Amino acid sequence: MPADTTRRGVLAGALAAGIGGLTLTGARELLEQFAPLSGRAWNAADRTLSESVESPYGEATVRIDDDGVPHVEADDEAAAYFAVGYVQAFDRLFQLDLQRRVMRGQLSELVGDATLEDDEFHVRMAFAEAAEATWEYVAGTPAGALVEAYADGVNEAIEREPLPLEFELLGYEPREWTPVDSMLMEKQISWDLTGNFGELRRELVADRLGEELAETLYPERLDHDTPILRDAVDADRLEGGDSDSGDETGSETGTSDGSNDAVDAVGSELASWLSRFESPTGVGSNSWVVSGEHTTSGTPIVAYDPHLTLMTPPLWYEQHVETPETSVRGATFPGVPFVISGANESGTWSFTNVGADVLDCYRYEIDADGERYRYAGEWREFETSERELAVAGDENRTITLRRTVHGPVLEREQRTVGVAWTGHTATRTTEAIYEFGRSGGLEDLLEATRRFDLPTQNLVYADTDGRTLYYATGKFPVRTVDGEAVSGNRVFDGSAGEGEWEGFTPFGESSWDGFVPFEEKPHAIDPDVLATANQRVVDDPEHYVGVAYASPYRGARIYDRLDERVASGEATDPEFHRDLQSDTRDGRADQLVPELLEALEAHEADDGLEDAAATLDDWDRRMDRNSAGALVFARWMDHVRRLTLEPQFGDADLDESYYPGDWEIATLPDDSDLYADRSRAETMVEALAEALEEIDDEGWDVYGDWNTTRTIEHPFGAEAPFLDYDERPLDGSRATVNNYRVESAVGSSWRMVVEPGGDATAVLPGGNSGDYFSAHYDDQFERWIDNDQKPMDRTSDGGVTVTFTEGSS
Repeated sequence: MPADTTRRGVLAGALAAGIGGLTLTGARELLEQFAPLSGRAWNAADRTLSESVESPYGEATVRIDDDGVPHVEADDEAAAYFAVGYVQAFDRLFQLDLQRRVMRGQLSELVGDATLEDDEFHVRMAFAEAAEATWEYVAGTPAGALVEAYADGVNEAIEREPLPLEFELLGYEPREWTPVDSMLMEKQISWDLTGNFGELRRELVADRLGEELAETLYPERLDHDTPILRDAVDADRLEGGDSDSGDETGSETGTSDGSNDAVDAVGSELASWLSRFESPTGVGSNSWVVSGEHTTSGTPIVAYDPHLTLMTPPLWYEQHVETPETSVRGATFPGVPFVISGANESGTWSFTNVGADVLDCYRYEIDADGERYRYAGEWREFETSERELAVAGDENRTITLRRTVHGPVLEREQRTVGVAWTGHTATRTTEAIYEFGRSGGLEDLLEATRRFDLPTQNLVYADTDGRTLYYATGKFPVRTVDGEAVSGNRVFDGSAGEGEWEGFTPFGESSWDGFVPFEEKPHAIDPDVLATANQRVVDDPEHYVGVAYASPYRGARIYDRLDERVASGEATDPEFHRDLQSDTRDGRADQLVPELLEALEAHEADDGLEDAAATLDDWDRRMDRNSAGALVFARWMDHVRRLTLEPQFGDADLDESYYPGDWEIATLPDDSDLYADRSRAETMVEALAEALEEIDDEGWDVYGDWNTTRTIEHPFGAEAPFLDYDERPLDGSRATVNNYRVESAVGSSWRMVVEPGGDATAVLPGGNSGDYFSAHYDDQFERWIDNDQKPMDRTSDGGVTVTFTEGSS
């Protein structure tokens, strides 16, 4: 075994045995013992930014404020973004490198064969090649030169500054950062938001449990009356463009072609493998805007909290960049130069996930040798290549990659599907985000939005002129079969050319001809009140958008509170919107607790069940950390979900990854086949008994005993638990506006409330620095728990931390 692998193993064991929970001083003392094993580990404890750095792009200054946010100022944009790259790398270099390794399929090179399947998936999906195609386009835009300056800044920090602790503990150094790596971060963000193989799982459910039950559990349309674009949303629209995209209503939206061929192509091994790499369960967000007519200042207000994976350090990085062109502050992802969601001197913008269907799977007729597939009436050879996967402490692996005209081929146990994903072509979102930061009003913002092609997002915007905007961004494919528009929620016959996207060129530049025209995408110009929470976009869409919408609980609660405030005639202020972000009323409880109490009344309940019934009856339906009722409800909800689905799903060899959402469970009819052996009422009562037994066994008293931050982890927290944040009780559930999923560590990954040109606040779930020894490693964590937001000013009164001077680096 190579020496570095042995060193990692010894160090990981020692760390797991004793560092967790140490004080900062104790951790440093213990790390000193490991210094001979980890090279320069001691250096990481004393990292401080250099006070002066030469830059080939010219002069710039960086001020680090009391919350660890860098304020970068320069007269030249390239000089500014060289400095941005430098400070991002200083604060988050390990995160940059780890994300890059994941997307390039290079984790096993670092940690061994445990991540081989992950690497295989990312290599087969060819994310890196898609990033290269994107960079070829972006390099020729005004944003391209700034991405290059950013990359040079990252590399200067790698060369000049001590490496963060994780590199020293694991015994390796990062490779050079490239502009393609920044494009790869765009692909990662987009995949995390749109990567969905739901049609594969649905095909298996329909085959094993029946089409009727599959339609009930995976409906194309959840039956609720709270879409984003409600009838009550009063707004203008752009004039429609000329469209040759087929039937306006998206006819024939059925989900299966009635053939077993799709099921034969999929197989449970392939579907289960791919489900590991989809968007994490619960990924979504809240955002809303109210016009100045309903605010104390007369200026619109935007509130935003994206529900993404919570981790140590946080997913987002906050920065402020000041140049003659703009003054922009907000959050970006480490590795991305430009602010993604934030505010400039003119406006503020935010994004939530649409749930659009931008990935299709294709089955093929394949010859007996497995070397050719049939397409357009002829046999074609798969495009093939070899790729070696490096494996620490073991032999390298070589895999054969295959591709069709549609895109990458994914295979498991002799099951094969081709995949088309909008991210597999050159995309222009980097250019759009750059232009957002420079925008001077709604018209500029709209023009930039035309170039925002991935991921599909609900854009919410407001500006100092009092303008407001909602727009569904990204490219929406138009699929046809025999000339008729169809939904994408199926496995298409690739050999017959079903469902192809006209103008789409994998790993090149696409014309996007076969996509919904910009003017015809859902949007609202100058809406008075509008809220998005990943619910269905519109009741009667002009074109098929998708089916992966969230349950309506969050969206309904936000609209209820906004409608109530507007109807009262009382204006809102930023504090009202921050309070709404913290709302913990759970719509599932309003929907289900009365039914549970009715079932208990008809049941001969023991004292424990009667006490639980009384607790639930008195409970205010809020998922607060100090609530006993919230604890009983949360554990009951998970048990009722399991008892409802597990018997039939288990018999069909379908695990929890195939389970539908809470709304589908809550609205199941009493005569559903899932209640064939035990009635719905009996299921509810038994689930409560099991929940109470679990609560008693675990010794929990209130919701915060179970609903904690324990799953918010550093990637190597299992081996080095001191890198994790302290465990704290939390409010919120997967169905509340204050959103948190303890099972998957998904929740509000950034919060902001912005009045354009006025009050602006924000908070991160941790700290802005990824350096364990920094005061800003976790200084916002407690504030995030209580949604105690800090000012998001586009100024800094502090002294200069780093001066960048003209010179060669």
